Amino acid sequence: MSTRMRVSVFLVLVSGIATVTAWYALDQYRSVRAARDRDPQVSQVPQAQPISGPRVVFRHTGLDNRYGLVAMVALGDPTGPRSFTDVPCDRVAAGDSGASCLVAHAGVVTRFEAQELGPDWQVERTYPLPGVPSRTRVSPDGTRVATTSFVTGHSYMSVGFSTATEVRETGGGQSWGNLEEFALVLDEKRVEPVDRNVWGVTFRDDRRFYATVSTGGRTWLVEGDLEDRTLTSVGEDGECPSLSPDGTRLAFKVDVEPGDGREWSLAVLDLDTGRRTDLGDGPRGVDDQVAWLDDDTLLYGLPRADQPGVSDVWSLPVRSGAEPDLFIEEAWSPTVVRPAAPS
Repeated sequence: MSTRMRVSVFLVLVSGIATVTAWYALDQYRSVRAARDRDPQVSQVPQAQPISGPRVVFRHTGLDNRYGLVAMVALGDPTGPRSFTDVPCDRVAAGDSGASCLVAHAGVVTRFEAQELGPDWQVERTYPLPGVPSRTRVSPDGTRVATTSFVTGHSYMSVGFSTATEVRETGGGQSWGNLEEFALVLDEKRVEPVDRNVWGVTFRDDRRFYATVSTGGRTWLVEGDLEDRTLTSVGEDGECPSLSPDGTRLAFKVDVEPGDGREWSLAVLDLDTGRRTDLGDGPRGVDDQVAWLDDDTLLYGLPRADQPGVSDVWSLPVRSGAEPDLFIEEAWSPTVVRPAAPS
């Protein structure tokens, strides 16, 4: 068997394992939802106790009657009391004035949906997704929301995966459509590859953003412009960027074992100098779009190897050789919300 064929077989096997794990987690979620529906006592999920100050919003992954619900903790007390909403999400991104929730509605035919949530965690608008929920982000001022879903394949480890990433104006306003339709500039050259995929948006403001583009077997970090409808490369070999609170750096994941089944680590790019810091001594196997706890620390979700469907949120200082620390147990898809100071 040729090396290329062995790699292809390996990728298919890994993709199959990832898919089985994902469906196991979905079965756990279905059983929990069924239990909540059958038992009035179990179905009594407390409404969110308002946390008006700085907080971390996330998806609860404890295998209990609250599995899959959005929860939050005070930013200064991540191991303290967990406040629950009654909103189930597969992916969630929150801001001070609302949130974006991506959810799979299981049934004879599974439906995928993006929900726009108000500050009271009530659904204000819904939009159909063309595939499995993957990533979502809200702009700093809450006026834009980005969603990524897998149109084919269930993960970035899938052979021949395809994504659809869209940006919308909150409140039912304008949609910029699939970002694959934007003009693409790589290394200062306009290109028009037919195999492009775009995913993992992080906003700078209500016009500019960063994302990942893949084409020709390579990945690029790009800066996007909604008004000009352009995507322009700012770096190579990176995925799922996240802009730091001070707007000077991008954190992203890196495939440190290309060709051997996607083993991701983390790195940071200084947008002014182009200097890249690889956090290769940190976590491995991170398949998440990281969040910034502050200007010097990253947050990311990591599944538990011994408990399918359960994940934890970890923190990692942005420096070479740093060691990760457990930040929030039984959590996934974290967002740090810092309320704006009163004017």
